[in-house]
Amino acid sequence: MSDSLRGHLAMLCFSSLVAGSFSLGVLAAPHIAPAALNALRFFLAALMVGAAAWATTGIPRSAFRAPWRYLLMGGVFASYFVLMFEGLKTAHPVSAAAVFTLVPVMSAGFGWLLLRQITTRRMALALSIGAVGAVWVIFRADLAALLRFEIGRGEWVYFWGCVAHALYTPMVPRLNRGEPAVVFSFGMLCAACLTVTIYGFNDIVATDWAALPPIVWVTILYVAVFASAVTFVLMQYASLRLPSAKVMAYTYLVPSWVILWEIAMHGDLPPLAILGGVALTMVSLLMLLKNEQA
Repeated sequence: MSDSLRGHLAMLCFSSLVAGSFSLGVLAAPHIAPAALNALRFFLAALMVGAAAWATTGIPRSAFRAPWRYLLMGGVFASYFVLMFEGLKTAHPVSAAAVFTLVPVMSAGFGWLLLRQITTRRMALALSIGAVGAVWVIFRADLAALLRFEIGRGEWVYFWGCVAHALYTPMVPRLNRGEPAVVFSFGMLCAACLTVTIYGFNDIVATDWAALPPIVWVTILYVAVFASAVTFVLMQYASLRLPSAKVMAYTYLVPSWVILWEIAMHGDLPPLAILGGVALTMVSLLMLLKNEQA
């Protein structure tokens, strides 16, 4: 298997794991402040990734050269989560999810600015098809719901979070100096934990951790292990092997994975018309794979 195909497989796993955090996050959100949840999430993820790095590749002193790199990357990625939850205070989840589909296109732009990565016509067409399919899935095949889309304050706040998310992907190969993906992820997670802790210190202190319901702890463990530690390593791994636009193209699959999560957890079957959007996202990914092999 080539390095590029390994990168695609990593992002396929990434998209399925990220989707689970949405389904669980909805259940936990009413019981804990977003900053408090994410501070503990990054802390646990940093411990696990650090232990994995120590047990596998080791953490050489050279990995801590220019620590400003980790602070920059951790700050950017933490900004995404902070702005996401701030935006969701007023934004409708459907509208916010539609904003999220702009990430791959913005990532392609940042990929050109930072790495001079060129988005070919085939890649641009694939990204467009994937965006259309994702929006169709997000709005549950309801054209009237799509036409009623309005940009509010929450959507604008979340948009800037998505800008940070898109910027993060090309920053990985731009700032990496030969460190293994797991070591690089550890440095970023430590910086993200520090950033979110400073931002949400009051929320962390005010949280009654002993009184939290079990679903909150299940969610924290899931997002720390699977939606943080594992997915960050997968993204770092893929970003070193694929162009930024292709890495972020897998975000188009997240709504489809969420549908599967909802079916598994609640038996919530979507309208059959949504399958058309799922098919478009698959076509987009097949086009990207074909282009990569070519």
